[in-house]
Amino acid sequence: ITGLAWTSMGGAILPVEATKMHSGRKGFKQTGQLGDVMVESSEIAYSYVVANSEWYGGEKEWFKDNFVHLHVPAGATPKDGPSAGITMATSLISLMRGQPVVKKLGMTGELTLTGEVLPIGGLKEKIIAARRAGLKKIIIPAQNKKDYVELPDHLKENLEVFYAKTYQDVYKVAFKKGK
Repeated sequence: ITGLAWTSMGGAILPVEATKMHSGRKGFKQTGQLGDVMVESSEIAYSYVVANSEWYGGEKEWFKDNFVHLHVPAGATPKDGPSAGITMATSLISLMRGQPVVKKLGMTGELTLTGEVLPIGGLKEKIIAARRAGLKKIIIPAQNKKDYVELPDHLKENLEVFYAKTYQDVYKVAFKKGK
């Protein structure tokens, strides 16, 4: 799943991947030079998805039967910041369902345990990174709509932007579940 990140050098895409292991135990681990804030985001995303797995089309026992590894493979670059929660949750749901998300999709937004999508910073830099990566659909927090509207038109050109108040809004776009 392609997340969008702000770095000191500007915007960047932030790939997030997940895999399962049939280890006879349940559990979760994360890797990828994650700072404390991103570790917390990943734990919130995991808890949210486990608690709501049936709503998102997963089997009730799926997480009891699998050990899950979430990885942010951007090399040795340290990563920290509160805007990858929806990306991490989407990666976990994609794994659980065995279903990829729509193509050329990027997203940014933090997630709460109750599924609320929180606003982010660095939107302009993240949109530039999305354009550079050839993404065509972007999900951003609804609370950042004003920030997006104020961007120059040339940055918004040929982008389809979706605003998410809750994770269910993200899910509907990522997995093509209506509007």
